[in-house]
Amino acid sequence: MKFDFYMPVKVFSGKDCVKSNADKFELGKCAMIVTGASSAIKSGALDDVVSVLCDKGIEYVIFDRIRENPLLSTIYDAGVAARKYGCDFVIGIGGGSPMDAAKAIAAFAANPEIAPDEIYNVGALAPSLPIIEIPTTSGTGSEANPYSIITLDGEDKKKTFNSPYSYAKYAFLDYKYTLSLSRDYSLSTALDAFCHCIESYLSPKSTEISRMFALWGAKHIWDAFSQLDSGDVSEETREALMYASFAGGVAINTTGTGFPHPMGYNLTFHSNLPHGRACAAFIGKYIEYQIKDEKGKELICKFADALGTTAKEIALRLPALSEYSEEIDDSVIINFAQKIKSAGNFANAQYKISYEEMIKIYKELFQK
Repeated sequence: MKFDFYMPVKVFSGKDCVKSNADKFELGKCAMIVTGASSAIKSGALDDVVSVLCDKGIEYVIFDRIRENPLLSTIYDAGVAARKYGCDFVIGIGGGSPMDAAKAIAAFAANPEIAPDEIYNVGALAPSLPIIEIPTTSGTGSEANPYSIITLDGEDKKKTFNSPYSYAKYAFLDYKYTLSLSRDYSLSTALDAFCHCIESYLSPKSTEISRMFALWGAKHIWDAFSQLDSGDVSEETREALMYASFAGGVAINTTGTGFPHPMGYNLTFHSNLPHGRACAAFIGKYIEYQIKDEKGKELICKFADALGTTAKEIALRLPALSEYSEEIDDSVIINFAQKIKSAGNFANAQYKISYEEMIKIYKELFQK
């Protein structure tokens, strides 16, 4: 029995938790606020943070150029700007992209001599600037772990920056920031969080603690899918989803993710498919292959039982909710497989698929 667990993030939760914990923002004289184009504004999170900073007499710079699948060059530019303006801590507000970017920006700002690609030489880096994370979606759980998923310029390929200095000092979970999300966005982010939970649960790195978080998160998301599919999501469910997403982030902090993630990245770049939907498209095949292993079959049955369903139902429902059915040519599939064949996620499973099985999965899913 394993109980390994590490997550040094102080979490505050509940409605208006930013304003009720304003003193926690006193981490320096100037903050860089990292956001996307509009979500921080629409959600009300940016207004809350700016109000707190102004009340505390803390200066701030807003970097709002982070888009989905943020580029390494954009993140590097933000790090340069943080140094230029004398920022001494970083606040990420948004979904996974701004929160992931905030981690790498904090590293670049604290390491002025490095080139963009040298950020991956983690052992040579000085400690990052302190980080605060404020999610406005219920999907990535990025506030709970040190992972920063970055798109390499010109390559349609993602690479993870993972430093022990990239954990947030504080995370603020306020479900009110998700009330403005559309049906499609809410569903996609919930699919991402569910994938974190199931992929973590089935990982050979999983422990009693990580599986506890994975099950807790997955159960709340599974129970919410009917509301998410209809688009009529109650505030109570919004709150449960916020915490379930965080639980999934805690789980993958111990285990990492499985093969639906790298295989899904290709769909995101190829078809502009949102990340959560792209991962969910592969969950049926993920279950099919994990059941081939004795331990994998045991774990997936326990997981499904805890959710009050069956492995077959999960395998059918997640791909259906992904709503992706594009036809993909052989040449594109081979290119997909070449791009991700060395991803560490493939080893992070009870049954480890081969390169040939990777191609087979793509063909069975996306060729008639």
